[in-house]
Amino acid sequence: MALVAGGTGGLIGAYLERDGGVTRPVRLPQAAADRSGRAPGSVAGIAARALPGVVTIHVRGSGDQGTGTGFVLDKEGRILTNNHVVEPAGSGGQISVTFNGGQTAKATVVGRDSSYDLAVIKVSGVSGLTPLALGNSDSVRVGDSVVAIGAPYDLAGTVTTGIISAKERPITAGGRKEDGSDVSYVDALQTDAPINPGNSGGPLMDSEARVIGINSAIRSAGDGGDVGGGQGGSIGLGFAIPINQAKRVAEELINTGKATHPVIGVTLDMQYSGDGARVNTKGADGAAVTPGGPGDKAGIASGDVIKKVDGVPVHSGQELIVKIRSHRPGDRLALTVERDGRERSVELVLGSAGSR
Repeated sequence: MALVAGGTGGLIGAYLERDGGVTRPVRLPQAAADRSGRAPGSVAGIAARALPGVVTIHVRGSGDQGTGTGFVLDKEGRILTNNHVVEPAGSGGQISVTFNGGQTAKATVVGRDSSYDLAVIKVSGVSGLTPLALGNSDSVRVGDSVVAIGAPYDLAGTVTTGIISAKERPITAGGRKEDGSDVSYVDALQTDAPINPGNSGGPLMDSEARVIGINSAIRSAGDGGDVGGGQGGSIGLGFAIPINQAKRVAEELINTGKATHPVIGVTLDMQYSGDGARVNTKGADGAAVTPGGPGDKAGIASGDVIKKVDGVPVHSGQELIVKIRSHRPGDRLALTVERDGRERSVELVLGSAGSR
């Protein structure tokens, strides 16, 4: 009897402790699970369509390693990302790609270009690939809603949202050598969608789930005057390579393994502090204007200051390079050039230079 009484008392005690005694158990109200889909143009709808085509990239080589993002271009397994994401692999490193579903695959470099900070890599033996649709960055307007997808700090599949804050921001990204040879000059889309280290190479999507930019650089607290991949956190100043430029470069990398760069055939004085872009008084080989080049044919001379491109003011050598690289070789440009205090207009056809 003592055993039975003890057991019964234990059950009653447990009931009293669990359900608050003999009073009615508390049940908090909760909505039923919603299994319905989301509107295609909502952030959730865009993410659902895009995530299967976004990959996380891990790179190891030469004692260095890093994480970045990329997205699928086609069913053949080509993936677009930033050059600075895959650069640590060098010629003997390893590139590993992880898809949103968890599948992993090794990748090889198809082609990369430091001047545009873009690279195409390729995976083999992977089925069910989901290429992302490409939009048109010329259609983008300030204030348009955008969605960024990437792997900030290796947190794969992270989705953030914001707007296009500005267009045609002249920035530098990628590597930085003293002679400027590995600096990427970008006429960027600016966004306040949170972007952090690891987002590099990921897509910036429009409301139709189309890629309009390649997230490539941020300005973070403590960056000073530089914009780059930095290790600081997002303060709402992110920059993306416009997809129209990225598409052209990607096609060239796929078809030839290298990209062409539009040039005007002059060297610039990057230390010039005045307004505009000044042509050097002499170049590394003694000539600041390439004989027979586009600038020479247009009558540009050493010491000239280029003030405008197609009527748009440029305030530095960096801005001029950005404007030039936003075009294709063969495009015709109108330049406003100042010499001895007098301005004149000249026209030239952009020349072409290959990847370094």
